Amino acid sequence: MENPLLLFPQLNISASKDKSYYKVMKSTIKDEPHKASKPGSKQKRNRLSLLLQKPEFHEGDHLGKPGNLTKPASVSPEEAVKWGESFDKLLSEKAGLDAFTKFLKTEFSEENIEFWIACEDYKRSKTSHELLPKAKTIYETFIQKDAPKEVNLDFHTKEVTSQHIEQPLITTFDAAQNTVYRLMEQDSYPRFLRSDPYLNLVKGRNPNRPTLRRRSRSFTVNDFQGVRPAFTVW
Repeated sequence: MENPLLLFPQLNISASKDKSYYKVMKSTIKDEPHKASKPGSKQKRNRLSLLLQKPEFHEGDHLGKPGNLTKPASVSPEEAVKWGESFDKLLSEKAGLDAFTKFLKTEFSEENIEFWIACEDYKRSKTSHELLPKAKTIYETFIQKDAPKEVNLDFHTKEVTSQHIEQPLITTFDAAQNTVYRLMEQDSYPRFLRSDPYLNLVKGRNPNRPTLRRRSRSFTVNDFQGVRPAFTVW
């Protein structure tokens, strides 16, 4: 029996053509989704690029870095000297209050000034409806046992203050505030006046400029003129 390929050679040609056509079609099908996806990915990149250019996207990128911190108001030496006249004078000036607060943070006792500021805000309440929520917040934050920022109060002052929280008056925290005020005036305030940041302000130096470490002196050629080497060159 003769070879069927010899009798029907077109079968082999047709088969090879079909196979080639299948390969071409298969390759085209693979490429089409890839080509179709390019515009979509390009659009995504464009949208991402626009998003990154928006200023609000970068608002928190460098939080805590010195370049983005609000610069404190400049304080003249004359103004700083006035802070030393009395504790009340220090707290009456915004720059003085800020400087003292920063100092207390270095001593880990900022809860005292925060409590005093909260009491000042409490006394500025315009209606009786504002007193209750503010009173509870101050009590729970600074006065009650194991409060997150508990201030140092004697038992009697704490007890009297606690009795008026449910029906607070404008004077509810006066005793506690006066106690903390005296504590800061007699203890923290004298140390603040002796602190380097305050003394730098009085002398007109910039307290925000970091203290540079003393670097080793760089020698020049002139330093070695006339100096004989202590070794022999072979």
